[in-house]
Amino acid sequence: MPRYILKRLGQTVLTAWFTVTIVFLLLRLAPGDPAANYAPPNPTSEQLAAVRQEFGLDQPLLSQYLTYLGNLLHGDIGTSFQFRQPALQVVMDRLPYTVTLAIAAIAVTAAIAIPLGVWMARRGDTAPELGANIATIAGQSMPDFWIGFVLLIVFAVNLQWLPSSGFTSTSAIVLPCLTIVVLQVALISRLVRREMTVNLAAPYLTIARSRGVSERRLTWGYAFANSSIPVVTALGTRFAAMLNGVVIVEVVFKWPGVGELVVDALSRRDFPLIQATVLVTVVLALVVQLLVDLLYPLIDPRVRLGQEARS
Repeated sequence: MPRYILKRLGQTVLTAWFTVTIVFLLLRLAPGDPAANYAPPNPTSEQLAAVRQEFGLDQPLLSQYLTYLGNLLHGDIGTSFQFRQPALQVVMDRLPYTVTLAIAAIAVTAAIAIPLGVWMARRGDTAPELGANIATIAGQSMPDFWIGFVLLIVFAVNLQWLPSSGFTSTSAIVLPCLTIVVLQVALISRLVRREMTVNLAAPYLTIARSRGVSERRLTWGYAFANSSIPVVTALGTRFAAMLNGVVIVEVVFKWPGVGELVVDALSRRDFPLIQATVLVTVVLALVVQLLVDLLYPLIDPRVRLGQEARS
């Protein structure tokens, strides 16, 4: 296990380096001059040159890249052009909002999608199961920005039950969370249904049933246990994606997370802030994936036995 963890940590470092390198090159090679966003109105060529010199943009691309990597090794991700403060600090100020929203969304998703998927698999080809199946397909088909606008109009504008934007109170998380959950529940519940349908039809359940094992234990102790790895993997992947910033939802509800931050940074071509956001979210997503992988031996004894056999 320690060897496996070291291997995954090495992969995490390489993936983070590759990602920040691609982002660095794409930002520099994109058309447009960032200095124009930070120079005085109607700037002269001297004023633009002064801004480029201040931000280090007047240096050759290779020199900028090597300087960036050297600073990164010393923990310096750069200074935000817009905020004039360390880009990492700006990202860390926004990150708790995105993490809070992601945790709430994945918890609600798991609480609804897993029982729903199990229920759909148990009901088989019946009218209630067909209705639930159609509802999940509809939820999977609806774009999240449309769901967000509908929730805004109904619960914030017409009923005035919930705040429409920002993080003014605890209840402000409800609408953005629900907007994310609709799609995630549709995806995860259909996955649970598919895995459970296969396992509920497995011969070992017939043998266990003939030995008097209760239906509850057959469903959750046997069938769901064998379905749990792909479900946990999907939940982990969706959670990692949310940590990258649920951009559309954060913009619709003006949620002060990294998604809204990166949209603003892109519009202002704030290179250090974009690079810091990508680096932090990529590392977080990779750590979540690593934790999910480490859960496998705890969930399924066959994985643990396979690792022991290989070692």
